[in-house]
Amino acid sequence: MTIQEAIEARHSVRAYKEQPLTEEIVRVLEEQIAILNDEGQLHIQLILNEPKAFQGTLAKYGKFRGVNNYIVMAGKKSEDLDERVGYYGEHLVLLAQTLGLNTCWVGLSYSKVPGTYVLDEGEKIACYIAIGYGETQGVGHKVKTVEQVSNASDITPSWFKKGVEAALLAPTAVNQQKFSFEYVGMENSRHKVLAKRGFSMIGYTQMDLGIAKYHFEIGAGKEKFVWV
Repeated sequence: MTIQEAIEARHSVRAYKEQPLTEEIVRVLEEQIAILNDEGQLHIQLILNEPKAFQGTLAKYGKFRGVNNYIVMAGKKSEDLDERVGYYGEHLVLLAQTLGLNTCWVGLSYSKVPGTYVLDEGEKIACYIAIGYGETQGVGHKVKTVEQVSNASDITPSWFKKGVEAALLAPTAVNQQKFSFEYVGMENSRHKVLAKRGFSMIGYTQMDLGIAKYHFEIGAGKEKFVWV
């Protein structure tokens, strides 16, 4: 499965089989986590065979079941932490899909179990990502149109529309899709794209924007433009 195919196939899954991750899959995930921690200046941690984080009241309210593996998305407190968490976390989510796994971004429906993760000075946990072999492959949700979230038109590059289409398949908190993309034009022979987040009482729009921007890059081709 390619990353583009993973975008189309991936849906949030909240119920998992009692099936441990293979050593090879763990190795691949850990290697990628090390790379992303370095690139994104984060402290992402893969937690294996630990069910307590998803056994509390919040997890039951969120309809989680059988979650024994999860990814702790953490980093040093900063204004852009949530966006980096979304951007680099989605790298792992789509990688997991290509490996035959299922995932779910989790903002609130988990418990922090002491001793399962490490936080350095000034760091905080932004969210968790449940990961494992899903009981199902999840289901798709209604998405907005390209026109609702961008200025794509007959005069914008075709890759821009493809980027927006990929972004519309990105997971967002309660499927709110509070993001938008604007093709700005060209400067110094480079196309420019502006990504913005909207307001939401639910929150998580900065994290959602990071996720959507990674999807956009995959759909459009990162080498075709620069973010402004």
